[in-house]
Amino acid sequence: MGGSGGGFFSGKVNPDDLARKAREAEEKTRDAAFDADVSAFLESELTQYNDRDVEGSQKVFQAVKDDLASECGGTVDLLYGGSISKHTYIDGLSDIDALVLMDRTHLVGGKPTALRKLLADCLRSLYGKDSVSVGKLAVTLNHDGKTIQLLPALRVGDKFKISSTDGKEWSKINPVGFADALTKANKAMDGKLVPCIKLAKSIIATLPEKRQLTGYHTESLAINIFRDYDGPKTPKDMIRHFFEKAPEYVNKPIVDSTGQSIYVDEYLDKADSLERRIVADALGRIARKMKNADGARSLESWKELFSW
Repeated sequence: MGGSGGGFFSGKVNPDDLARKAREAEEKTRDAAFDADVSAFLESELTQYNDRDVEGSQKVFQAVKDDLASECGGTVDLLYGGSISKHTYIDGLSDIDALVLMDRTHLVGGKPTALRKLLADCLRSLYGKDSVSVGKLAVTLNHDGKTIQLLPALRVGDKFKISSTDGKEWSKINPVGFADALTKANKAMDGKLVPCIKLAKSIIATLPEKRQLTGYHTESLAINIFRDYDGPKTPKDMIRHFFEKAPEYVNKPIVDSTGQSIYVDEYLDKADSLERRIVADALGRIARKMKNADGARSLESWKELFSW
């Protein structure tokens, strides 16, 4: 019959190459399985944040909107994503169910606590004392089995002011402009940016308070970080990218994406301040923990990032 006589490993085939390729194939299979497990976990986290009766909440929201307009002189506008945050000090505009735009000239020179009290008192007169609670930024209403979060905003000319992060001073906002900027950025990421922001906020909320970013700052950071992103649009890849890039972006003030002259992160002082370096270090440690979790293929290490 003839032939080379070299058997199966004749010619250019090398047994070591075959073994290496087999190991590589096994590694890829394990990596794919690990990535799938982490993705499933992150999706389950997102399900918790998004587990709301949207239609039912909309009905309650509309009723509250009508009641406030007729009884309290407030214009309720701008329905956001409506995720109820675990802590009000990480709320951003996209976490709020609605802004309550209020004309109260006598409060312009006062503190935001007075505006929150005014809204809370009005809601209590409509729905009862026990149905309302007041946070650092927003007023939360429990009504008809639903929970909605309302952020009072004081009109000053053609602008609006809301409570600052600490709840004691004012911050200027352009809510329509910011909502548009976030919507455009989310659309460019095929709707994956807002879920990534929710995951980022949940992780940041586990940090000591002095190392946390505000929700508005986190949202603005994400808009900048993902402006030129061309990587995979999976929760795992995007949340890793966010924390890998965040330390670099957080060290310098971010001009408000709505075109205002103020910074969204003025609470962290000037560029490369001690406050910024502390926060950047905390964010960098999160990125390293994610990298180590991937290196060890440890789903538990990923879960620990969200643990309180």
